[in-house]
Amino acid sequence: MASEATELTFDRRLRRWMRVQRAAISIAVLAIGFFLSILAVGAFTPLRQTPPFPTIDQATTPGGTNYNLVFVILGPILIIVGGYLVGAYFYARRRFEHLMLTKSKAELLRHLPELEELLWDLTPRDEARYEQKIAELRIRR
Repeated sequence: MASEATELTFDRRLRRWMRVQRAAISIAVLAIGFFLSILAVGAFTPLRQTPPFPTIDQATTPGGTNYNLVFVILGPILIIVGGYLVGAYFYARRRFEHLMLTKSKAELLRHLPELEELLWDLTPRDEARYEQKIAELRIRR
């Protein structure tokens, strides 16, 4: 029974890794979106004659198929999704840190539902800090 509890499935390990690395993944999605948008701008504007873009254009149009059109579609979508993920993470982080620094039990009780909602956007380490703070202030849920 103990070995079953310690062995996690691939799906569980992947979800846990994604929660731990949430900030890095969000920033990476945003950066990839910007990169693809820059490639799209370089392929369909007069910048196509400047040095790095002719080489990139040759690599992304093999056999006459223009893969630069994918960059035009995916770039802005990834910028929007990445921007939302980055904004949501850092907003939740800032609000969580503010509530964790408070010494007032009343303020923490007043914002308890919001705090538990914020934990969905944060890491498992933050959940442990939350549990420690709740135990420290002797709050029952």
